[in-house]
Amino acid sequence: QVQLVESGGGLVQAGGSLRLSCAASRRTFRNYAMGWFRQAPGKEREFVAAISSSGGNTYYADSVKGRFTISRDNAKTTVYLQMNSLKPEDTAVYYCAASVVGIAGKYDYWGQGTQVTVSS
Repeated sequence: QVQLVESGGGLVQAGGSLRLSCAASRRTFRNYAMGWFRQAPGKEREFVAAISSSGGNTYYADSVKGRFTISRDNAKTTVYLQMNSLKPEDTAVYYCAASVVGIAGKYDYWGQGTQVTVSS
């Protein structure tokens, strides 16, 4: 079992930046691929970004490519999402998740989410 706790959300103006963090409860964090997902009001949850267990591979949704950067610090058991050039359409609850099988696999553990609101 892995517990995930997101932080760093908030209210920001369009064009601004935020960095989300997701702290994991276990040192076996390094064995998990990690992902960020988001869910806007009235919409389904969507994939944002993912990073392999080693950090060597990353993958992004087209909508955030070039603006968001996912990274991880296995020593701190934390994954980050740096979000730049934010747009109102980025407004959502952002969730981090952990996958045992890998970057494109099923995500087994989820955090409770952090709200990001981008004003125009």
